[in-house]
Amino acid sequence: MRNWTGKRYWIVGASDGLGAALARKISAAGAEVILSARSEDKLKILADDLSGRASVVPVDVSSRESVDKAAATVGPVDGMVYLAGVYWPQKAQDWDADQVEAMCDVNFTGCARVVGSVIRDMVARDAGHIVLTGSLSGFRGLPGATGYGASKAGVMWLAEGMHADLRHTGVEVQVANPGFIKTRLTDKNDFDMPFLMEPEEAAQEMFELMNGGTFKKSFPMLFSWLFRGGQFLPDGLWYGLMARK
Repeated sequence: MRNWTGKRYWIVGASDGLGAALARKISAAGAEVILSARSEDKLKILADDLSGRASVVPVDVSSRESVDKAAATVGPVDGMVYLAGVYWPQKAQDWDADQVEAMCDVNFTGCARVVGSVIRDMVARDAGHIVLTGSLSGFRGLPGATGYGASKAGVMWLAEGMHADLRHTGVEVQVANPGFIKTRLTDKNDFDMPFLMEPEEAAQEMFELMNGGTFKKSFPMLFSWLFRGGQFLPDGLWYGLMARK
């Protein structure tokens, strides 16, 4: 069990959904939380509702200047959790360049910007905790997930590469790979979403990962088996299984 008391955690993408739910859990555990996202008003409402010390530092992760400025304001932290993301369901036939680039930039490149703003200090101190948010959609290609699945696969690989480098140091890296979570993003979907989770359920899964010593957690467990096992299926079987009319 992790000792949260007196620790400082920077939560990027905390304005609503999974980020806000996880912020509540980390705050209740005794850590000071620094809340970041673009929506300062939502962050202030959340900060006022938390049980422990909380502050608000707005950031636009699509801007390196904004990330660097926010990181300087936040200062050294014990942990950073990246949950910022955007999503539009989109087939390759309906390619929207602005949306695809936004998903890649916010979900993956934005993640790399924020990681880059904290990792050097953590390595120098040989202490720190970095938690990234991947997705079950990042395990293998899916229909209608152009941009989003690719961006999440990038985040998952980023976490894996950092874990490979840092696993014998004092800097811990973890990645959570959730399935469908009921948020303003999944409200855009017009298809069935098996094992749809409430943000609080997903936050509990992620909080349990952060309290444990494992590198990754994919959830819900039963649903995750399809995607993890799907990596070993022949192409024809996988794409036939995942086909949407």
